[in-house]
Amino acid sequence: MTGSSSIPFGGSGSSDADAAGWRRLHADAVARLQSWEAPDDQQERLRLDFLEHLLAHPDALSKAGPPAHLTGSVIVLDEEGDSALLTLHRRAREWFQFGGHFEPGDASVWHAARREAREESGISDISVLPTIVQLDRHVLSGDFGRCREHLDIRFAAVSARSAASAVSAESIDVRWWPVDALPEGTGDDLRPLVDAARRRLPR
Repeated sequence: MTGSSSIPFGGSGSSDADAAGWRRLHADAVARLQSWEAPDDQQERLRLDFLEHLLAHPDALSKAGPPAHLTGSVIVLDEEGDSALLTLHRRAREWFQFGGHFEPGDASVWHAARREAREESGISDISVLPTIVQLDRHVLSGDFGRCREHLDIRFAAVSARSAASAVSAESIDVRWWPVDALPEGTGDDLRPLVDAARRRLPR
């Protein structure tokens, strides 16, 4: 992509602290993607696409930035890697991993993904692994306002199945699913993410 957004860091109403927060997140995303070793050619192409998008858009991590912007998400697995905790998204009406938009107060891309996982699962002690497990770029369908495309930086986390989960305002349901019996219609997206996360679990 070429050019740059004309309203950096969320618009003219942003505070100095918010602007500094967006700059910190932008720098963190660039550093993480530059140092990440993609596992295959498809992921390497996405890594380069994300970096190009960040270079073109100083506000690429803000929901108020370009219609195509970065997000962070977490796939939560149990300690054995046999089950995945998923959320039935209220707006999309589909099962997903936990995740969403960055906020200027997030200390890093990783912290933002962990915050989303904790908020949307209701589990406060989710242990999010430190490295990226997958990148994904997808066009949004449904009522998502001006958001048109998400460039998602994905992490993996571990939680005990006995941990009490809760449904957030953004969800209809939160439920454990066997990794070999994921919800119908999610295989094309969730299967590669689950497999990538299982490879990163501590053994």
